[in-house]
Amino acid sequence: MYCSLICSVINSECTNGIVSSVQPFYSMSELPAIRWGIIATGMISSWFVEDLLISRPDAKVKHMVQAIGSSSVQKGLDFSKQFVTNNSPAIYGSYGEVYADSNVDIVYIGTPHAFHKQNFLDAIEAGKAVLCEKAFTLNARDAREVLASAKDKGVYVAEAMWLRHRPLVQDLQRMLHKEKVIGDVFHVYSEFGLEMDIPNLPNGSRFKQPHLGAGSLLDLGIYTLTWAILGLDAGTPAASETPKILAAQSHHGEVEVTSSVILHYPSTGRQAVVTSTTMATGNPDVLARIQGTNGTVEVHGTVPSDPHSFTVYPKFWRDQTKGLVGRNAGKTYDYRPIGRGYYWEADNAALDVLAGKLESDVMPWMETIRVMEIMDEIRRQGVTVYPQDTEQ
Repeated sequence: MYCSLICSVINSECTNGIVSSVQPFYSMSELPAIRWGIIATGMISSWFVEDLLISRPDAKVKHMVQAIGSSSVQKGLDFSKQFVTNNSPAIYGSYGEVYADSNVDIVYIGTPHAFHKQNFLDAIEAGKAVLCEKAFTLNARDAREVLASAKDKGVYVAEAMWLRHRPLVQDLQRMLHKEKVIGDVFHVYSEFGLEMDIPNLPNGSRFKQPHLGAGSLLDLGIYTLTWAILGLDAGTPAASETPKILAAQSHHGEVEVTSSVILHYPSTGRQAVVTSTTMATGNPDVLARIQGTNGTVEVHGTVPSDPHSFTVYPKFWRDQTKGLVGRNAGKTYDYRPIGRGYYWEADNAALDVLAGKLESDVMPWMETIRVMEIMDEIRRQGVTVYPQDTEQ
């Protein structure tokens, strides 16, 4: 939750035999516009909405907050007053009313992990396109159920893995896998630590509740895992290899607090070591280190979900008399966003919906399933169980 992230727009496009029910309408600025329904009024939803409404020169879409659904009308009103400054959205005291609002084109789901599955299914049943926060669901089984429903109903759904939508990430992938600026990548390291003092949190905190997906893996580890995949996997998601996993997890009571994972790609020998923990805060100087046969890339920022820059180093080495040689020859690429950077995933989702697509090219359904399966295997080896895992 802590950090928990272009197609043509045409009037009607048929995808897999399904014609989009959302028709683009245009603002005075000639940008295509889309109307959002916001599900839940917590911190992550506030960050998303603030970014939606930022005026920026590279905007691809005009975003409008059309409706807000919360557990009470008053919470929705308070949220709107604080974060929606350019119009007066409809305020509802339930999520179902947002799904039923014919003026809403797409909903953003910002609820805790454990509620995603039902939120998805309810929105899909109402025919609403969905962009839902990561993790997509608690486990791969639930993700498959959601995607089967979306396919059956012909509804767009996508996981809001905002990291993948950032220009920094997309440029870095091109440089790594097409331009091969550091040669052949063979190793990635990434850690995400955020001290949360789990033992002293109130018993009612979601961060202490296994049935709500508590633990470092879904909140933090999903990002270090993503860095491993982005760095090591040059293929398209549909053709990507699922790595072998060796994982260990530590717990406070029933709540996982530290995960350490080795990923190994048998066909290439590439490896990654990724960790997550709620017991200590990590080092922002290096969020991920990607090593290749001709150099190294180090990613910098605040936390692994929020990178601001990366530095490409040629091959450097340690000399017995001169010390580290070649380290000062790095070139840094800076991508500091306006706001936080959630608008890139919002732009892409909006353009997908307006073009009649059913899934994202950046985070397609097969990739969501693959990541959920990897996290299921990490939890299996680490003996971390959510009550929902055993439900029939």
